[in-house]
Amino acid sequence: MNQQKIPATVITGFLGAGKTTMIRNLLTNAGGKKIALIINEFGDLGVDGEVLKGCGAENCSEDDIIELTNGCICCTVADDFIPTMTKLLEREQRPDHIVIETSGLALPQPLVAAFNWPDIRTQVTVDGVITVVDSAAVAAGRFADDHDAVEAARSEDQSLDHESPIEELFEDQLTCADLIVLNKTDLIDVAGLGRVRDEVAARTQRKPVMIEAKNGEVPAGILLGLGIGTEDDIANRKSHHELEHEDGTPHDHDEFDSFVVDLGPVADPAGFVEALKSIISAHDVLRLKGFVDVSGKPMRLQLQAVGSRIDHYFDRAWAPGEKRGTRLVVIGLHEMDQGAVKAAIEALA
Repeated sequence: MNQQKIPATVITGFLGAGKTTMIRNLLTNAGGKKIALIINEFGDLGVDGEVLKGCGAENCSEDDIIELTNGCICCTVADDFIPTMTKLLEREQRPDHIVIETSGLALPQPLVAAFNWPDIRTQVTVDGVITVVDSAAVAAGRFADDHDAVEAARSEDQSLDHESPIEELFEDQLTCADLIVLNKTDLIDVAGLGRVRDEVAARTQRKPVMIEAKNGEVPAGILLGLGIGTEDDIANRKSHHELEHEDGTPHDHDEFDSFVVDLGPVADPAGFVEALKSIISAHDVLRLKGFVDVSGKPMRLQLQAVGSRIDHYFDRAWAPGEKRGTRLVVIGLHEMDQGAVKAAIEALA
């Protein structure tokens, strides 16, 4: 790898795998490196950016955190990513390292390929692609197929398609990885972890290194400095869409939708969270995240949900003059009844 180039680390992973927590830990323990962070949110509300701006780390200033909202970064490379990188490289004080957090719905392959653009290739190289996996979710079978049932169905109907877009996306993120972080290992036992390793390994023909983590706690020395130059190997890491549409047809993410729900203050946060679990289960919501204004509390409640598992904690005080409110991003499949979900959440306030 050309040492004159700025190394860039791409961090990808399925919804709720723990990417933001891992990056927060990375910024807090960067050892003096000046890190620029590019965050790609799916939806209108840049929740992850707000979380990271509030982390208090020396290398976590607002000037070094750039958010790309309203679009999957892999679909808007020319419009969003390239101009952002160009502006970053034109700074008088350039970063020592660039970290890019993709949306949980993004394909990493087109993003990595963008580093071969002439204006970028001469100045930046992909140090490595890191895929974060929610080990507890995989252990629970969230991405596992019932192989016997699939084969039985195929024997009856050879035209039946058994692969969901979510499973393909999970596999694509693993296929592009140089390092796989099996996160949340504290939530499963040893036998469960073994099954997760086997499942993840079976999802990609490439065999990148796998490491274990809990709470996104991975030393910066492990995440940074891989020196791979992944952009030179991207042709060997094709996604399902690339393999199926090698005629150049662009892919889309029409199977996913997101919207924002704005609410007033919440008097009973515990009851609010429990009610959200029921709504998520009833409407097959994939991901829900945002902030809650708790009545009588000076601090903001951060909320992150993956399926019916919801993590919540008070992350920081409301700033003087800051408009308080409850804002939640809801992400689900295209057929999700947005009106019903929104009405159900609004009825809780």
